[in-house]
Amino acid sequence: MHTSIKTFGKYKDDSIATPPQLSTELCCWLNSVAKQRDKKAFTELFNFFAPKIKRFGISKLNNEAMANELVQDTMSLVWKKAHLFEASKGAATTWVYTLMRNTCFDTLRKMKHKDNISLSDDIWPSDLTEELSDDSEFKDHLLNEKVLRCIDSLPLAQQSIIKGVYYQELTQEQIAKQLGIPLGTVKSRLRLALSKLKQQMGDRDHD
Repeated sequence: MHTSIKTFGKYKDDSIATPPQLSTELCCWLNSVAKQRDKKAFTELFNFFAPKIKRFGISKLNNEAMANELVQDTMSLVWKKAHLFEASKGAATTWVYTLMRNTCFDTLRKMKHKDNISLSDDIWPSDLTEELSDDSEFKDHLLNEKVLRCIDSLPLAQQSIIKGVYYQELTQEQIAKQLGIPLGTVKSRLRLALSKLKQQMGDRDHD
């Protein structure tokens, strides 16, 4: 995939401008998520933003699976960072679309970085391979927790792939059939998960 990294500028939805009443509701839902961790309010936000984020993701990433990942990653940030939203500084749509653009930019940057890297579909990055293949280290309680914490921090869609391949010893074809998704999606999620794990393990080693 040859997708250039550019500044996207302000996101413009292809629908009519958000009516004032809906803008107020979006702000209220964000505040409910921030203050009360209100799952119903989050569902309303998800239903409103998800289709728009997916359209944006497909247009920039040219890949439906990665567009779905963008939806999941962006809305996860909305849940985690809702307390940072301030209605006095801008509209809820502006705030969410900023998270979306930044997340998409990070994805494109990582894709460009991997253009010159050959990563097998069925091996761990070298640093993780050493830790998981060495029996004495793998049995170490702290190392186990270290690896599992990194895996548990991944999006659920990527966790299921990693755990299926490396803990349940399933083939990628079996996982695709089990989850009811294309084999190409399994491979894409595995690459993304391994890239994130490698980065996280590196960051933890330097804590």
